[in-house]
Amino acid sequence: MKKKNYYIISDGKLKRHENTIYFENEDGKRPIPVNTIYSIYALASLTMTSKALSLLSSNGVCIHFFNRYGFYVGSFYPRETLVSGDVIVRQVEHYLDKDRRLYLARAFVKGSIMNMLKVLKYYGADTSGVERGLESLSNAGSLQEVMGAEASSRNAYYSAFDGILKEFKFEERSRRPPKNEVNALLSFGNSLLYSTVLSEIYHTQLNPAISYLHEPFERRFSLALDIADVFKPLLVDRTVFSVVNKGVIGKNDFRRDLKGVLLNENGIKKFLKAYNDKLETTVKHRKLGRKVSYQRLIRLECYKLVKHLIGTEKYEPFVVWW
Repeated sequence: MKKKNYYIISDGKLKRHENTIYFENEDGKRPIPVNTIYSIYALASLTMTSKALSLLSSNGVCIHFFNRYGFYVGSFYPRETLVSGDVIVRQVEHYLDKDRRLYLARAFVKGSIMNMLKVLKYYGADTSGVERGLESLSNAGSLQEVMGAEASSRNAYYSAFDGILKEFKFEERSRRPPKNEVNALLSFGNSLLYSTVLSEIYHTQLNPAISYLHEPFERRFSLALDIADVFKPLLVDRTVFSVVNKGVIGKNDFRRDLKGVLLNENGIKKFLKAYNDKLETTVKHRKLGRKVSYQRLIRLECYKLVKHLIGTEKYEPFVVWW
């Protein structure tokens, strides 16, 4: 049976009866067999019994929590079942070694920039600024220079957004709170993607706290940020352009709060559907010779990183080939 991502957008409670999780709210009680749950995204107030949490944990279900403004606040990360001491040691070695860390940081940024270029070319937008960023990346000799190349590329990339969007104005990137509708969509989408990547890391031997581009900090899984950057252009930005330009999401799907703009409940529902549809979209993989979902591509990226760390195959970042 295919497992699904479950998005909870109304206040409620999770309870357990045998091998079934029940979600209860004011509308009633809905059963969810645990073997159908891949991850849970809680975008409303959610309580759960210890028995429900134990069952979800034993089945490796990650639960991601968001506050009422749609910002990611944390995850329930079940006890890891694929722990590999060797991989963790290799992760640390690659972090501590300046040259090996620099290679991976540059690779993540290269994948991000290449995918930005793919998006701009798809929409017939100007690519010159992003291409200059890619050129400067090839000459980057330090982590600071890598991050500088990424920043200049992203700024050039964002400058093309208003030429792509048909309804809303982007103007510039703003966060916490987003100052307009496009920024609200981007922030929400990026939070979802971070959570999605974290779920995929959980199903590998990687430790999510040891990263290479983003500095590891307490209370965050920074490797998910590294990998998410590679996939943002495909999974978040393309989704934002689609829901805006196709009129799926309009002015009435937002609310103003804290001097900013946020999605309302109806807008959240619409974006979640579009985002999940994107995750479930399939493409024929060039090496595997079979169709895989976009979400599966993230897991495959994690596997590629593991192979690099243990020395069996050099890591090259995912770049859209279609």
